[in-house]
Amino acid sequence: MTYILAIDQGTTSTRAILFDAGMQVAGTAQQEFTQHYPQAGWVEHDPEEIWDTTVAVCRKVMADLDASAADIAGIGITNQRETTVVWDKTSGKAIHNAIVWQDRRTAAICEQLRQAGHEDMVADRTGLLLDPYFSGTKVKWILDTVPGARDRAAAGDLLFGTVDSFLIWRLTGGASHVTDATNAARTLMYDIRKGRWSRTISDLLDVPQQMLPEVKDSAADFGTTDPEILGGPVPILGVAGDQQAATIGQACFQPGMMKSTYGTGCFALLNTGDEPVVSKNRMLTTIAYQLDGKPTYALEGSIFIAGAAVQWLRDGLGIIEQASDSGELALRADPGQDVILVPAFTGLGAPYWEPDCRGGMFGLTRNSGPAEFARAALQSVAYQTRDLYEAMRADWEDDSHHTVTLRVDGGMSASDWTMQSLSDILGAAVDRPVMQETTALGAAWLAGMRAGIYPDQTGFADTWKLDRQFAPLMQPAAREAAYGRWQRAVQAVIGV
Repeated sequence: MTYILAIDQGTTSTRAILFDAGMQVAGTAQQEFTQHYPQAGWVEHDPEEIWDTTVAVCRKVMADLDASAADIAGIGITNQRETTVVWDKTSGKAIHNAIVWQDRRTAAICEQLRQAGHEDMVADRTGLLLDPYFSGTKVKWILDTVPGARDRAAAGDLLFGTVDSFLIWRLTGGASHVTDATNAARTLMYDIRKGRWSRTISDLLDVPQQMLPEVKDSAADFGTTDPEILGGPVPILGVAGDQQAATIGQACFQPGMMKSTYGTGCFALLNTGDEPVVSKNRMLTTIAYQLDGKPTYALEGSIFIAGAAVQWLRDGLGIIEQASDSGELALRADPGQDVILVPAFTGLGAPYWEPDCRGGMFGLTRNSGPAEFARAALQSVAYQTRDLYEAMRADWEDDSHHTVTLRVDGGMSASDWTMQSLSDILGAAVDRPVMQETTALGAAWLAGMRAGIYPDQTGFADTWKLDRQFAPLMQPAAREAAYGRWQRAVQAVIGV
């Protein structure tokens, strides 16, 4: 057998999936790891635990299928984006825990840069806003905080990378310090138009450029694994940040195609083609993928809390035993109650970008209970997606492509109730594919295409298959009234 190994390093777990020559899942292994919350609004991971789980799941899926390194034509890596690691380039040990994309500790740094008048320049070069979400201010915080880090960085002893870079460096035994354009585009330090690190911004953040990885296409030669790790050398041939990998896995290769992934957060990307679109509605301009030296751009909206709202129902309130129970509970909600949850547990992402506001529940009555809470949590995902959908449509003024095709994936997309609610609130069709492993598939396709065993873009797009299309059932007047209640609730939490 010939396989492609996809490493899907996510926010709460690491997975390894072996895809066969027909791009079907042959085997999978998964392992969760610890979330660390040192202070309110701070989120960290132990880089060693990320590494250990990565090696463990790769070895397990190979053992389960009795596959050797010689059976694997290439590795594709997809990763939680923006999560920041700084490590010693001699020992390979991180000098601080990884600071996770959800972490808000650098809000004050972002505000200082904004007050100093730098946001327009940063947005023009990177397509991003000054927000704690992105990697650049996280690196600055680590260098400013860890004793001796600045001197070590200036001496060339430290390296910075997002999780993909850290894993590649470890997998190759320190031979490759690289990343791809999609991950570089999320660091706040990469000029997405010129395709290179911005010295102006790295100097502004006081991050030495010698710490930064080499930037490659999403399908490229990233190095070869140390033979001791997987039992033989395996080339790493594909890399993309998780949301871009899902965009690729959904075959959103044409302008106007949009994917929305529902995991811990929700991330929507709209393919805008060869030219970056400057948002007037606080969307992000980013790189969807880069092949043969040519970037394809996207508008992106990021929601920090999606599936995490369901986890809150389970772990925080204890009203469900497992996430899959939420849809059934929501079905029992009183239709006469209009309970709204604004899940700003870690602030609000696009299009608001309010890192300091916190969540709120509105419309409670004496009879409000678990069912109404469950419905409100699931509907909050639909309302937040509508915020993104409206902003992207307003930004993207190309009349020849004004029809948006929405494809969904991620854990919450398996819930028929949630996807129907999404269609109702959007007033648009929602397409769910047969293949749910879109993020891992995107990384696998990049590597398999590079290895010559998977088809080109056109051939890959032809393999996409629809599982179910959800069409709106809600009356327009009811839809707009519900969305109006949501908008008033959002303004209320922002105003607190």
